[in-house]
Amino acid sequence: MYDITKIREDFPILSREVYNRPLTYLDNAATTQKPLCVLDAMRDEYLNANANVHRGVHYLSQRATDLHEEAREKVRQFINARKTEEIVFTRGTTEAINLVASSFCESQMQPGDEVIVTEMEHHSNIVSWQLQAMKRGIRVRHVPIDDDGMLRLDLLEEMITERTKIVSVAHVSNVLGTVNPVEEIVRTAHGHGIPVLVDGAQSAPHFKVDVQALDCDFFAFSGHKMYGPTGIGVLYGKEEWLEKLPPYQGGGEMIDKVTWEKTTFERLPFKFEAGTPDYVATHGLARAIDYIESLGFDAIQQHEQQLTRYCMEQLMTIDGMKIYGPKDASQKDAVVSFNVGDIHHLDMGTLLDRLGIAVRTGHHCAQPLMDRLGISGTVRASFALYNTCEEIDTLVAGIKRVEKMF
Repeated sequence: MYDITKIREDFPILSREVYNRPLTYLDNAATTQKPLCVLDAMRDEYLNANANVHRGVHYLSQRATDLHEEAREKVRQFINARKTEEIVFTRGTTEAINLVASSFCESQMQPGDEVIVTEMEHHSNIVSWQLQAMKRGIRVRHVPIDDDGMLRLDLLEEMITERTKIVSVAHVSNVLGTVNPVEEIVRTAHGHGIPVLVDGAQSAPHFKVDVQALDCDFFAFSGHKMYGPTGIGVLYGKEEWLEKLPPYQGGGEMIDKVTWEKTTFERLPFKFEAGTPDYVATHGLARAIDYIESLGFDAIQQHEQQLTRYCMEQLMTIDGMKIYGPKDASQKDAVVSFNVGDIHHLDMGTLLDRLGIAVRTGHHCAQPLMDRLGISGTVRASFALYNTCEEIDTLVAGIKRVEKMF
């Protein structure tokens, strides 16, 4: 049974007040709050097992190493990767995408080669490739969306040419909430021998991801968007691809042997993990996964879909309301972006904040998408496993109050 009252007790911050009003936290696509079990686990490690991993023979180092590598195995199971060698710890989705873009372009692309992204991408999956375009002369192309915020998948096939070397797509749009048909995208790309990178920052927290079933070549996600700590993320890569790619950074931990003449690199996944990892954060991420799995993804997804559907229904009772993205709530995932009449999104967000309601405003690191929509930004409400329909009622009442002010 999904006991929302008990769940909310695991997140003490949800009971605090903001401007003498109960906090209504609806900015989960930016970052989620952390349950006590995650915070307690990290504090316990700092107090009882804090030592650098992989390098020491003493007890604390061995214990910290065990926790770190147990976290890697936990992540492997979470996304159903074949081997722990395919799990690379990063600082987050952004670093994971930059790693692939840098290493892939260095070893697999020539001037004039192309990467295909989509019109709904987060900047991390645009700018990472544009930086490589400036350095290496590659070209970044994008699959457009239709007016309902759905990907024009029919155009992908004709966009692929002999110069296309990789496709990189968001699993779920952080603005529109659109759930992209990644399996079909992968099949199309693989039909031309082209690998696919999936940005899973907005999918991994909300529904079960099976990278073997998706058959994607790379998958990236962040801990802080799924109830884990900040500064930790994951890059999954098929072993054969990770073996082909050169290291992204150099330093300690990622080397096999260093001489003045030559350096050889450590085996996977350590080849891509230069320097001291945030081993306490990996432990926190593992506990966050435990927490999610204790509730069950089916229950979480059902709850969040109910919130999304209810939010869209209630928002449409407001005069001048414009919701962006798919009109069918079943095609969206835990994100509703909107504007009301001529009220600027920043004004709306600022005034909602004074009512204790935390939403996101602006372009959401997706300016090309804003250009496509013909707007400068939106207000975004995004949901997590601890949100309630009552909080959506508070949001709707707050919007109506702001609307009256204008």
